[in-house]
Amino acid sequence: MRSRKIRITDTSLRDAHQSLWATRMRIGHMVPALRKMDQIGFHSMEVWGGATFDTCLRFLDENPWERLRTIKHHCRRTPLQMLLRGQNLVGYRHYSDEIVREFVLHAADSGVDIFRVFDALNDTRNHRAAVEAIKEAGKHYQGAVVFTISPVHTLDHYVETALELVELGADSICIKDMAALLSPYFAERLITRLKREIDLPLQLHCHYIGGLAPMTYLKAIEAGVDVVDTATVPLAFGASQPATEMLVTALKGTPYDTELDLDALFEVAEYFEGVREAGGFDRGVTSLTHMKVYSHQVPGGMISNLISQLKEQKAEDRLQEVLEEIPKVRAEVGYPPLVTPMSQIVGTQAVLNILIGKRWQVVPDEMKAYLRGRYGKAPGPIDPDIRRRVLGDEESINVRPADLISETLEQYREEVGPLARSEEDVISFALFPNAARSYFERRHSGAEQDVFLTGEAEAEPVPAIPTVGSDRVRDLIKAVENSDIDEVTVEDAGMRITIRKGGQPRTDPAFAQPAFAPQPGVAEPVFVPVGGAQAEIAAEAAPTGAETPSLDSGLYQVTAPMVGTFYSSPSPTSPPFVDVGTHVDEGEALCILEAMKLMNEVASEVSGTIRHVFVSDAQPVEYGQPLFAVELDQT
Repeated sequence: MRSRKIRITDTSLRDAHQSLWATRMRIGHMVPALRKMDQIGFHSMEVWGGATFDTCLRFLDENPWERLRTIKHHCRRTPLQMLLRGQNLVGYRHYSDEIVREFVLHAADSGVDIFRVFDALNDTRNHRAAVEAIKEAGKHYQGAVVFTISPVHTLDHYVETALELVELGADSICIKDMAALLSPYFAERLITRLKREIDLPLQLHCHYIGGLAPMTYLKAIEAGVDVVDTATVPLAFGASQPATEMLVTALKGTPYDTELDLDALFEVAEYFEGVREAGGFDRGVTSLTHMKVYSHQVPGGMISNLISQLKEQKAEDRLQEVLEEIPKVRAEVGYPPLVTPMSQIVGTQAVLNILIGKRWQVVPDEMKAYLRGRYGKAPGPIDPDIRRRVLGDEESINVRPADLISETLEQYREEVGPLARSEEDVISFALFPNAARSYFERRHSGAEQDVFLTGEAEAEPVPAIPTVGSDRVRDLIKAVENSDIDEVTVEDAGMRITIRKGGQPRTDPAFAQPAFAPQPGVAEPVFVPVGGAQAEIAAEAAPTGAETPSLDSGLYQVTAPMVGTFYSSPSPTSPPFVDVGTHVDEGEALCILEAMKLMNEVASEVSGTIRHVFVSDAQPVEYGQPLFAVELDQT
């Protein structure tokens, strides 16, 4: 048998920690290992794209562009790779061709050598703008075929999609098995046929999840695949990729020997094991829920997101219901592959269907856009009853979706103003306006917060805690427990958080009043006991110029159907949907709640006049928190 060295792409710094650690690895965790990883001899290192961009801005207070340049500075030998969601780039909607082009050119200039481009629907029209920019930058375009199982996803479908990517100018082809559904013998058939029809390098990307991936890799390698994706063992298995060390050992001494140094790989693994332990990050394990992927077809990374979403909504016990709802929603909307952004869109719709108790009562803007054809052509037929319920008689589009997008970077440049320090900031703002603006504002102000302390000792200022139950609340509690301070109060973003020792609720009037009592502007506090201290958290409502009405005032109360962030309009420069005195009809949009990474319109269930708005723009809200009071029309 002719020798054919198998090459490996390391995913530890992107997909692996996205799948296992909610993308929470910081650049400071990565830098100490980069020089060693660069010396190992990987085919490439996937270090950017996917959810890493969003997470840097939203949760880690890092500039994603600087992260990429830092990695490139330390990795001079190994090509750096990113995952690009076609016309969605690293976001959850389609962007204009201009924004796609500028993003790709800046990413190439900052260090990306290989762009793995996929479209969630395998609609190759959505690759076109990115491909043109990749070729302009002189970089490698890897066209990815998204694998899933459904009545409409056949062997011919995958081969036809790959051939279309070749016509677009692909330098290599990747089979992207994000849900770990690709079986060993189907992989053998698929790779054999692709090798027969396409004269390009073939790469295979599998997640471990239920445990098929190592067997699938071996059969694919025998069939002719050239490159496979793995991760260092502390970041492998479970929802991540198979371990590099395992595959290197399995192929040692065979015609497919990777020729990678196991001792060097274990040095890297030892380092990341320390990162895992210090950060309290999970190991990749296969649970019964993960194994059921063969039934519900929900990718492991998506399950992790669902668990996180349900925790945020205080409904972790309803995971099984959501997993049973997802295949129903997926079938109703034409069997889209469950990969970002469709995994997020379908999964969030399923969560909303279960939590609200009325199927398709609340529909995120992104799901509406998908049903309109704004993401591309659905793989299968969409249930006409669902389509009619969501869109009425509105017609779907049949053209390439990006052809209908007129947004320009100049519009975003004017909107963000002096907060943007560079063209990259403008691009970040165009992709994630709310998250980027918040990051820019924190950067501009140095994230300084007003902190009021009572007790026997002074302490350093503590960062504000924007959401109930966050790790930062727990960090603040630990700080109080380990000091001589009796009580700390932090006020920020419409939230008042008080930490006091002893675990007893405070009894001063501002916190003693229940919601809708004559204490204006303060919602009922939430008490979060942790250890020997307790956090009191109260949301402050927007000033209305009048007392908050009581429940028997004759006004209809609109409450938050989920935990999220309240926005009064679709964008910072758009006028609010409604204000005090606005008349609304049943079904009319009142606001947007950003939750589970999607923008969810809250519609009025009644007709009447808005008399009170209880929350301010960009304020975090809890499930059931009052948003509006509506005076009902007289019948």
